[in-house]
Amino acid sequence: MKPIFVQLQCAPGKTYDVADAIYKTELVSEMYSTSGEYDLLLKVYVRDEQEIGKFINDNIAAIPGIVRSLTTLTFNAF
Repeated sequence: MKPIFVQLQCAPGKTYDVADAIYKTELVSEMYSTSGEYDLLLKVYVRDEQEIGKFINDNIAAIPGIVRSLTTLTFNAF
């Protein structure tokens, strides 16, 4: 399993609805409300063989109320 971080920008007034929907999927290890351009920060573990773009599109970005997402991949550099 490898961790990825996903930031979500939600439609105005929809952040709580999006957070509730994500929580119900049970796919997210950690979820935080953030300030700035994005509203939510998620830590998600995906299987090594999982196609990350498809996973995000099918399971997270498809949730109503999400306007934009930014995915950050992690690497074992140290």
